[in-house]
Amino acid sequence: MTNSLAERTIRNFAVGRNNWLFSGSPRGAKACGVLYSIVESAKANGLIPYKYILHLLKELSRHAGKLTSEILEQCMPWNPNLISICQ
Repeated sequence: MTNSLAERTIRNFAVGRNNWLFSGSPRGAKACGVLYSIVESAKANGLIPYKYILHLLKELSRHAGKLTSEILEQCMPWNPNLISICQ
């Protein structure tokens, strides 16, 4: 058994780890972690991260102040409707 896929997946994280030392504050580090999670989730679901983030920003800003679980579920990267938008 090999763990090559796991090693390749976390390689970007390990390389970026030194850059995150300069996040500026704990809140900045948390923001980096959230963004990294969004990007990796998009990649894992076959989406182009840039297009997925643009879609998230547009959709979540349209529903600002009135987010429901249904709206959030529609924004999840595993939603089949996003394939045509973010690929």
